[in-house]
Amino acid sequence: MMPPRRLDPARLALASRVVATVALSMAAGGCATLSPPFNGLKDAPMTVYQLQNYEPPQAAAQTTAGLGLPPQIMQWITAGASLLPPGLLPPGLLQGTAGTPPPPDAPRFHSFRILGYQQIVDSSIKSDIVDAFGHSSNFQAATASCLYPEFGFAIGQPSGVPADILLSFSCAQVQSYNFAWPYGQTGLTPDASKKFASIVQRAFQGR
Repeated sequence: MMPPRRLDPARLALASRVVATVALSMAAGGCATLSPPFNGLKDAPMTVYQLQNYEPPQAAAQTTAGLGLPPQIMQWITAGASLLPPGLLPPGLLQGTAGTPPPPDAPRFHSFRILGYQQIVDSSIKSDIVDAFGHSSNFQAATASCLYPEFGFAIGQPSGVPADILLSFSCAQVQSYNFAWPYGQTGLTPDASKKFASIVQRAFQGR
């Protein structure tokens, strides 16, 4: 019977360092990996739309002036609308009304009136957009069933059909179109709301 082979301490130390380096690299890569389709859209054309999050029904708008806002929006104004500067809040919000009804031919993004838009050319903003949408840690179970979006995102895809996303701060959730939403949750975490508030402010600054 042959005696057991002794391990060279130097080789053993080298092997341990290699294993540790590989493990760290895999962990870092895992943290940095974006969920599809966002992992391939960092350099895609992007447009951010500012939207009128709520409009009274047309019939009511014709008969009632200064209609109040839904309770979710009123609660958001009280608790969290300070994340956005007044210039990025839909008209009428600070007065607690739905604002003036828009003309019938007002341009819209998934049925919501477009108040303004910005095409994103800044690579750092593009990177932050896909990073915010591309990590499941930014989303949780939705705490509200409403959707009154203040912003919309259109991100180009190789298919030619953009990945569209409505983002509602007042309802703390998102809704996607033209692609499979990669997570089981659509609710925004508090940190994600802050991230997106920073993104839209940077996108519209200097407007």
